[in-house]
Amino acid sequence: MSSPSSLSECLQEWEVMEKDYQQVQETHRLYKHKLEEVTKLQDSCSSAITRQRKKLKELAVSIKECRTKHPAQDLSSEERNVIRDIQDSIRGRPDIFLEMEAFLPKKNGLYLSLVLGNINVTLLNKHSKFAYKDEYEKFKLVLTVILFLFSFTCRFLLSYRALDALFNFLLVWYYCTLTIRESILISNGSRIKGWWVFHHYVSTFLSGVMLTWPEGALYQMFRSQFLTYCLYQIGFVQFLQYYYQSGCLYRLRALGERHNMDLTVEGFQSWMWRGLTFLLPFLFFGHFWQLYNSVILFKMAQLPECKEWQVAMCGCSYLTLFLGNFCTTLGVVYQKYITDKPKSL
Repeated sequence: MSSPSSLSECLQEWEVMEKDYQQVQETHRLYKHKLEEVTKLQDSCSSAITRQRKKLKELAVSIKECRTKHPAQDLSSEERNVIRDIQDSIRGRPDIFLEMEAFLPKKNGLYLSLVLGNINVTLLNKHSKFAYKDEYEKFKLVLTVILFLFSFTCRFLLSYRALDALFNFLLVWYYCTLTIRESILISNGSRIKGWWVFHHYVSTFLSGVMLTWPEGALYQMFRSQFLTYCLYQIGFVQFLQYYYQSGCLYRLRALGERHNMDLTVEGFQSWMWRGLTFLLPFLFFGHFWQLYNSVILFKMAQLPECKEWQVAMCGCSYLTLFLGNFCTTLGVVYQKYITDKPKSL
């Protein structure tokens, strides 16, 4: 659109802009009014859910007491069916409430409160939630490629302590960012929990300790092993998991068997039995490599020339990662074996 060239055209343009400005003000006033209404509805819904939870708990206790006083044989079949239906509904309500709360503001957990304060991180529509989750997955993929190239450069091309420190700093930043983003995603309904959340905190601590490890004979002794491990675990295995897990999750979501906010993880979960069992040997090899790292570090810590506290601390961190990863993965495999055993009999 060309700019007005005469005074009359300028006045006409101003009149049009004035009308548009009045419309903007009216739209903004309506927006603030609707926003206040949404805030009131959010508070009302949160209070109602809290009240429902309390009453359902009380009702469950009352039904249990009634069944104790009145055995099943004293009740008619209709009464037994009604009680069974009520109990089934009570068991299903918590999951429904969690789905509702994913779209309601909630108080941040301790970690997010320390990092971000009391700011509301709840996204209010499915599109925003899925877009944030998708951006998180892309962030992991891009950083995985960068970390792989960086560790390859440090391992085979350049051997400088400053470059190693930069690599470890990148690892600290990467894992810190993951923990913050995962906490936000959990607040928005993602079902990542347990060890797969905690192990990123351990990895952050381990990377921080490696960053502070001073140059010396012991550092050089462990350097090649550490960088080779990073090439395998952080580069190869993590990329392999992302590639196959994202494809599997897409298919399961399309079939309605997985939640839209489910994420790829650096481990093995029950839903991965559908076509991803071939990943298990790669995962177990990485777990035992962590155990091997811890054994080597503990042996180094016993050497007379070992003065650095980082050696034993890294050994403890690798041992923690091994125990958590191995036990969690083994638990998933064992649970699957137990559930499949009756079917085979």
